Amino acid sequence: MPATALTAKALLLDMDGTLVNSDAVVERCWRRWALRQGLDPEEVLKVVHGRQGYATMAVLLPDRPMAENHADNRVMLAEETADTDGVVPIGGAPAFMDAIAALPHALVTSADLPLATARMGAAGLRMPDLRVTAESVGASKPDPEGFLKGAAALGFDPADCVVFEDSEAGIAAGRAAGMRVVGVGPRAGAHAPDVHVPDLAHLRVEPAPDGTITLHIAAA
Repeated sequence: MPATALTAKALLLDMDGTLVNSDAVVERCWRRWALRQGLDPEEVLKVVHGRQGYATMAVLLPDRPMAENHADNRVMLAEETADTDGVVPIGGAPAFMDAIAALPHALVTSADLPLATARMGAAGLRMPDLRVTAESVGASKPDPEGFLKGAAALGFDPADCVVFEDSEAGIAAGRAAGMRVVGVGPRAGAHAPDVHVPDLAHLRVEPAPDGTITLHIAAA
């Protein structure tokens, strides 16, 4: 596939699967949870990515009171925050974060702030000054609330923002926000992002004096 380019005024970045590879931790924690609930861990792992934990639990256990999901989610967040074994940066993420340091951007993640801080730190990545974490929103991805809040905080219209995402829920959230989506990694390609890259090493960031950001993307 030939190289392509997107232009934007601001960038909105998911974390897990997009900047940070945390799959090892996610799988360990959710396998334990699945077994406690009598669920097939392999089936659970198909739906955990991109959403806040309580929202994943609601999908998997639709008849369970939401209060129990929120309580379980607090336990899950604590477990995940304490476990950074195997957390590494996605390919190209350090250079990408350096390249956008002076450009308008925000982290928009389903993790809470302690978990986001732990994982970004474990991966050796700079934490953006502006972040929309789980505490900041009332609805989990695929709801667009997080991305819309990120755009508003940066002062840009949704149409001027490009989202970086890896999951079905995240890509759907970006689309629902009226934004274009760069899909990152193996999960993203199946969900029709505007463009798809294997990792962040497959793009180059070119800022212009007028504030336009051009993303030169060598798609897989």
